[in-house]
Amino acid sequence: MHSGQYQDKNDEQLAALAINDPHAFVPLVRRYEARLLAYIRRISGFSKEDAEDVLQEAFMDAYRHIASFDNNLKFSNWIYRITHNRTISIYRKKRNSLNNYSTDDEDLGFERVLASNEDIQLKAENTITKQKVKQILDQLPPRDKEVLILAYMEEKSYEEIGDILRAPMGTVATWIRRAKIKFAKLADKEKII
Repeated sequence: MHSGQYQDKNDEQLAALAINDPHAFVPLVRRYEARLLAYIRRISGFSKEDAEDVLQEAFMDAYRHIASFDNNLKFSNWIYRITHNRTISIYRKKRNSLNNYSTDDEDLGFERVLASNEDIQLKAENTITKQKVKQILDQLPPRDKEVLILAYMEEKSYEEIGDILRAPMGTVATWIRRAKIKFAKLADKEKII
């Protein structure tokens, strides 16, 4: 099958084809690399280069295990789960040597807080707010940070978060509710809400 013929295939179809045709995995990488790279950076604080290394390992894991993908599931949830697990594994290994967090607003930004290009003052204020939000997220326990990022930055549903973190939807709802309460308390303390 020619690479142009993959464009009309959905993720699950490409995953099925990739079992016997490595070229079918390439469009999946292209579809997910930017989103997953941003996700890795958000939950880990890795530099762009380190996050790219993690992403490469996650894609290699996904390709190696593509035959075990269940076509009844959404491919996006499956690839996020693999990426999440790989990121957490590497984060734990690097935790002691991780001293600073990237402040590259273009890659880490909260899209809903971005200012218009015409209002420089508002953009500066929003940049400060984004930095404060990032600081508050960094103060949260890892699970709280992860569920808030998945729910509000990655815009995943409770069901999708449950698939990614391997938890029932009720548990996800509880985690998110508790994380939002903790976030709100810290934000109130920091005077950003």
